[in-house]
Amino acid sequence: MRQRLMLLDTASLYFRAFYGVPDTIHRSDGTPVNAVRGLLDMIARLTTDYDASHLIACWDNDWRPQWRVDRIPSYKAHRVAEAVAGAPDVELVPDALTAQLPMIRTVLHLAGIAVVGAAEHEADDVVGSYASNARFPVDVVTGDRDLFQVVDDVHQVRVIYTARGMRNLEVVTESVIFGKYRVLPGQYADYATLRGDTSDGLPGVTGIGDKTAAALLADYGTLESLLAAATDAGSGLSPSIRSRLGAAEAYLSVAPDVVNVVRDLELPTLEEVGAKLRPVTGDTRAELEALAAEWNLGGSVTRLLAALDGRH
Repeated sequence: MRQRLMLLDTASLYFRAFYGVPDTIHRSDGTPVNAVRGLLDMIARLTTDYDASHLIACWDNDWRPQWRVDRIPSYKAHRVAEAVAGAPDVELVPDALTAQLPMIRTVLHLAGIAVVGAAEHEADDVVGSYASNARFPVDVVTGDRDLFQVVDDVHQVRVIYTARGMRNLEVVTESVIFGKYRVLPGQYADYATLRGDTSDGLPGVTGIGDKTAAALLADYGTLESLLAAATDAGSGLSPSIRSRLGAAEAYLSVAPDVVNVVRDLELPTLEEVGAKLRPVTGDTRAELEALAAEWNLGGSVTRLLAALDGRH
């Protein structure tokens, strides 16, 4: 089998599993297990269909890092359930899903699937750092367009986009991004900065939408060059765009730090975290199968084990 690294935007997937699998499925104590089941089935299918040899479940150790909030206070503010001084804020997550997160971690551990997070950083930053420094092709699995910025045809980094569901997965490459947004992956963060993103609490620049943002980046290449043109009287930039960029100067001075994923985190190597997929054997397999029965995980664990049995 050729080597291919798969990076999971894990929260994106377990949220999708939670809302996509009926919550009437419980273990004996009444705790729902729909997100656990759904996530395991996703992993089984994805690793098989896309021939992953290595897998990392990237984790949100801090879903709303303070250093991002310091720059843009509205960043993900609508998703805060409780502000916590000196620690990550509590995210607005259904109780029925929160109850399943320890089970997800336990099952992934027993299945030998690496889980990696980084203090004061989101899973996106873990994805960005591994994807930007991988030694072989990478598939990033997410339902979040923010990660389109890591797509790189030359280095064989693509996104398996789940927004339309597991039956309608989309393989996102440079041509796909350009066809949809008229920007290249390397411009996507600047594009998102300009047009804003309500799902992340990014206000964008008033009066600059998708088409205008794409057109400006087509003309000027980067946000940095565009802002330089805005202060150059001879640049030919229209007065209306100059005015809009000027009014958003404070936002534009900090937004790139928030929108761009971090690509240089010091993370453990694939070998150190045990990212290579292998069959689950011996006592660990017996423990996982017993847990599957105890927690009413149905055929999800069976399908995951079968997928891993095909990895050597």
